[in-house]
Formats: sequence, structure tokens, C-alpha cells
Amino acid sequence: MLGRLVLLLLQIVVGWFGTVTIMSYIKFGQFRLFIFALVAAIVVFLIGIISAQILKEVGTPSSHTLSWALVFALIAAALWTFGPQFLADIPWGRVRGEYAVLAGAILGYTIKR
Repeated sequence: MLGRLVLLLLQIVVGWFGTVTIMSYIKFGQFRLFIFALVAAIVVFLIGIISAQILKEVGTPSSHTLSWALVFALIAAALWTFGPQFLADIPWGRVRGEYAVLAGAILGYTIKR
């Protein structure tokens, strides 16, 4: 249980700073949130692989775990990109799109585990 908590905290902290650092080298204006989703899913997956080697309680993720993390991150990116047009009653601006995408990647990783 403690290993999974450490993994979650690592994915949140290192995932955020790692993804933001990588995204500083990538410049795509309109599709920035979708590329952020791709990078965030890969970073979260790599953190899981590295943590599985270090922590005993954490199993090695499979390629399906990467797929789930990517799908959930892309769903979050699509919701934050196109959601305000279709669901105007939801206050989309309260949560930054990057936070939602990272949360989606971590959620997808956690669900598949």
C-alpha cells in the first residue's frame, strides 16, 4: 500500500515537472493540450516502470497500461478543448487543462493496474 502511495506521489510531482519541461521544447499552438496528453501519458508510464524496479510493492506496468493512460489523458484533453462549446454550464476554467490531462493519465494508469 505504501509503495502505491509513493508511486502516486511520484507520478503527480515528477509527472508534472517532467511533462512541463518536455513541453517547453515542443511548440504546437492549437494542438498543445493533445500533445501535452501524449507526453504526460508517456512520462507517467515511465515513472511506473522506474518505480517498479525500485519499489517492491509496485508491479511492472504493461503496454496496456500505457494505452489506458493515453486514452484517459486524450479524453481529458478533448473535454477541456471542446467541452465549453457543448457543455457551457460546467465551469471549465476553474481547473487548468494541463492539470486535468495529467490527472487523466494517472487515472488511466491506476485503473489498468
